[in-house]
Amino acid sequence: MQKVKLPVEIDPFKTAKRKLDYEGFLEIKRLPRFSDATLKVNSDVDVWLRFGTDPQGLVVVQGKALTEVELECQRCSETFSFAINVEFTYSPVCDESQVEELPEDYEPLQLNEDNYFLVAELIEDELLLALPIIPKHSLEDCKVQQNEQVFGEIDVVEEESKPNPFAVLQSLKKKD
Repeated sequence: MQKVKLPVEIDPFKTAKRKLDYEGFLEIKRLPRFSDATLKVNSDVDVWLRFGTDPQGLVVVQGKALTEVELECQRCSETFSFAINVEFTYSPVCDESQVEELPEDYEPLQLNEDNYFLVAELIEDELLLALPIIPKHSLEDCKVQQNEQVFGEIDVVEEESKPNPFAVLQSLKKKD
């Protein structure tokens, strides 16, 4: 199957009625926030979107996005590759009152005034959420080993060298 560019915006209600699926890619230039959050994005984002209705009659947008990025390890400052594979399920809402009625598994999909959503914005948000908060290699691959980190030595003071501050109270108790 040939990869095609995804549409810029989609009406989820009309698309779900027709039970359409989209398979294609998003160019990195359409995801500026995601590009800024990484050192480098190695490939365009492969995206699958499936539109339909669930047994409750709710419109559902299910999707998946795949890409690979370069990040900087926060332990050793070396660059490493990080694969991103996100899956998501949304249901479109027109106002805030509908958000509370959604099942737990569905995220609310905010639509614009024409009942469309921007595909690149949705995918970019999902990719940003999939980035690690603190990017770092696995311990086996990182140049900095955890047991090598020494920040100083602690002087151990023996307890016998210090007098007990409560010894005076003990002697007062014996006098009574």
